[in-house]
Amino acid sequence: MSDNSLIAWLLDSDPAIRWQVMQDLMDADPAMVWEERSKVAKTGWGAALLSQQTSQGTWQGDDFTMLITIYSLTLLKDLGIDPRNVKVQKAIARIVDNLRWDDGQPFFDGETEPCVNGAILAAGSYFGMESKKLPGLLLNEQLGDGGWNCKAPKSKRSSFHSTICVLEGLLEYEKAFGGNEEIRKARERAEEYLLERKMLRRLSSGEIIDTAWTRFRFPPSWHYDLLRGLEYMRKANRKPDSRMQEAIENVRKRRHQNSRWPLAKPYKEFQIPFEMETQVGAASKWSTMRAMRVLKWYEAAG
Repeated sequence: MSDNSLIAWLLDSDPAIRWQVMQDLMDADPAMVWEERSKVAKTGWGAALLSQQTSQGTWQGDDFTMLITIYSLTLLKDLGIDPRNVKVQKAIARIVDNLRWDDGQPFFDGETEPCVNGAILAAGSYFGMESKKLPGLLLNEQLGDGGWNCKAPKSKRSSFHSTICVLEGLLEYEKAFGGNEEIRKARERAEEYLLERKMLRRLSSGEIIDTAWTRFRFPPSWHYDLLRGLEYMRKANRKPDSRMQEAIENVRKRRHQNSRWPLAKPYKEFQIPFEMETQVGAASKWSTMRAMRVLKWYEAAG
């Protein structure tokens, strides 16, 4: 299948897919991209998820309600919903007015685990809610090897899962409010943590940490995988180097004979409350779009 055929297939989709295809794969006119992106809050997946918020500001689920709310905000961010949309602003206001953690802290000031706080920082920054607390807290919790772990301080070794969540949060904060040298250096140290391990291997033995990381799910919630790691590197404008090569080859290998990438089994902790992509093993527009733009970024660097 030609790239043009793939693009046409991807465009026959939800506005959340279409605007990202137009921007990242087609290099379309920014005005046209924004026109498409503005539809996310009005129709399709974005509007459906937005409508599921309760009057108290939460999203409901079988798991802890605050976590489901974090995952829902993260998905709205990943869909590219317009933070300035009136309905979106009302949704964020409900959270600010009503949600507190057990210690009384406001929702967007986070709780105790760095993986959760990274996701909160990313979502809050995207929606214009600047936390004066979280960036400094996360920097202070960075471990000696460069990453983060929700089990610290008992654990002195970082976790890929915690590290990618914090990296995404710090990057989103920098994009929204401007960073500083301390944040930039912290991100670079954490990026090196991933790259020194070739984005999937143990530093001590060279063994693959988890083969599940070579299968791509969306949304990822708190889980790391190779595509998520590479997507972060692309968004951070990290210059590709040879330590990414194995991860890139794994992305290429996951491409099916129809030139599309399949949908892996979704994670259980966040069940999307409407139909998005449901057939495990079938061609996934999310996985295909994300893989194609990662490969485009990598190959453009030579």
